[in-house]
This record gives sequence, structure tokens and C-alpha cells, in this order.
Amino acid sequence: MFSGGSRVSHHLGLGIGLRPGFGGSRIVHFSSLAFKPPPSVAAASLYLQSQTSSLSGLHPSGLPRGDGIPALSMCFSQREDTCDISSQGISSVAGGVVALGKFDALHIGHRELAIQASKAGVPFLLSFVGMAEVLGWEPRIPVVAKYDRPRVLSTWAQYCANATPVEYEIEFSSVRSLSPRQFVEKLAKELGVKGVVAGENYRFGYKASGDSSELARLCGEHGMDAYIISSVMDKNQDLRHLDSNDLKERGQVSSTRVRHALALGEMEYVSQLLGRPHHLILKSSEHSRFILSSRDRISAPKTCSLNLGPRDGTYDHCFLVTGHGNSVPCRVVIDTTHTHVEMEEAGLCNFNSSSNMEFLHIEFGS
Repeated sequence: MFSGGSRVSHHLGLGIGLRPGFGGSRIVHFSSLAFKPPPSVAAASLYLQSQTSSLSGLHPSGLPRGDGIPALSMCFSQREDTCDISSQGISSVAGGVVALGKFDALHIGHRELAIQASKAGVPFLLSFVGMAEVLGWEPRIPVVAKYDRPRVLSTWAQYCANATPVEYEIEFSSVRSLSPRQFVEKLAKELGVKGVVAGENYRFGYKASGDSSELARLCGEHGMDAYIISSVMDKNQDLRHLDSNDLKERGQVSSTRVRHALALGEMEYVSQLLGRPHHLILKSSEHSRFILSSRDRISAPKTCSLNLGPRDGTYDHCFLVTGHGNSVPCRVVIDTTHTHVEMEEAGLCNFNSSSNMEFLHIEFGS
């Protein structure tokens, strides 16, 4: 894997113990790392604490429904366009360990990258913004609403040594033309990161010319640790519904699989891929308002959706989550134009009118 470099890159074979067919059972830990944070990592830790302190209302462990649900008081008090992911500059990631990838669905494969980053230092996700605009891709609704990403990442803390990974954004236009070497130099010199974590199929640099082996070699040359991990596999799922022309589809857990499972309305499978129940966020606006038809039913035009929901149909065992983290059992009916939430009890009695609700947060049961 190496043609030079003074640091060791760790190649990990990883699996996730979900159910038969999801990966293997062997997980290689960083037991050989006696990591003592240098001053730069300590500074990054302080930054991490400052970022997560605003999420103090969030439940850190993502416990099952019976033990409570992460609260959303922070985001529910703000507009979608003001609940942004922070991009603070070099001081925010200096000394940290960044996970590299496309973090659309924040699924269990992405979570595994964050877990390995947390074992080596302060964990960050390095996300690129503006890729669709630069590459001319057709815009598509995200799997996880931007509004909801801080909550999802907070539930990863229980897997990441009680550290909530922080998402750091870079404009894709600023790195698109960089060669693999220039990209690694940016990580080392401009961002000052201590190490990187990437999947074995990771590609980077101009026209995706660099692979994971080159990433490890270049990181070694620049004094950074590189941790290359095996893909989290989904061996048993029927592939007939996936695009056979997608050459990147090799059976690994992916955002593509999550999207296809949502398109089929297979919410138990979606939960297994995500490692959590799927949440749909709806936002009322001047042109798309919620309709409160009774004390136990509310409807929202599909144009209110901030992220991808399941196919049209009826979904039982769901929950409507309020701004204070309370949840009301409900049934969700999705038709061609609207999403309808039917409470099993008069769950909306605390709202005087639909104008009081800017957001609806729906959790889908399995």
C-alpha cells in the first residue's frame, strides 16, 4: 500500500453485528494506539464542546423509544435556513481526525467511519457542499434534512466515546481541481488535521484519480495517520430494485440502498441501514401550510418536505415529535399530494392553530 512515508496506515477489516447478512462480526479496535492528545487536539476538543453545548437539549445516546427520544428544542426554535452546519476555519478541525465520504444518508457505514475517527482523536466529518451545482447533477431531496443532521450526529456519541462528531463543510468548487497530492496537502497544511479515515473504495482528487492506497501513502508523507476501513456490507438484500448500471454498487451499505428502500416503503430495512428510525421533517411556509383538520389529524403538502420520505402508503407505529422532545403515537398516510398524520389520541390539543407549528417531525417505526 505504501511507496514511502514515515507514518503507519492502519487497514481495518470491520463488520456490524445487526442481523445475518449485515457485514461480519469481527471489529478491529485501535488497541495499539496509546493516544495522548497534543495541544492542538485539546483545542479541537474545546471547540467540539462549544459546538455540542448548543445541543444540550439533545439526548446523547439515541436510546430506544421506550427510554426516550432526543429532543429537538434547539432546531425547532429556528428556521431551516438558520440551523446550518458550522464551517469555522482551520481552528475547528486542527488536530482532529476527519472521516472522508459523501454523508447524504448518515447510515451505519458512515457511522463506522466516525467511530474509527473517535478512536484516534477528536472526530469530524468532512463534507463537501455544492457538488450538484458544480458537477451539473440534477438536484434531489436529501435523505437527512440539514435541519435534522445535528440531532442524528448526537445519537452517534454513544458509539464515539461520548463525543458527538462535528460536521465540517468545504465548498466543492474550492477542491474540485486539486490533484490527490494537493488535496492531502490541504488537509495537512491548511486544515491541520492529525489523521483521516476513509472506506476502502474511497476516491478523491481531480476526476477521482486517487484511491485509498494513494490516500494512505500521501498522508504518510505529510505526517498524518490514515485509517482505511472495509465497507460495511449488506449481503442478503435483494438487488433487483437497484440500478444495475451503478458500477459502485458492490453490496455495501450505501445511500443508494437507503433511497431504494424508501422508494419501496420498506421501513424496517431502512432502519437497519441507518441504524435508527427514519425521520421525515416537514416545514410550513407561506405557500405550503399545514392543515389542521381536527384535534387528531394534520395534513401537509408534499412541498413541505425537507428530506426524502417513503413511498405513498400507510405507515403504522409512527411518532410525531414535538419541539420539546415529546412524542405522540400516530399513523402516517402518504398520498400523491399530502402527508397526513393521524394521532391515536388528541395529540395536537396544545396547538391553537396550525400557524403555531412551523415544523413537523415524524419518526417512522419498523
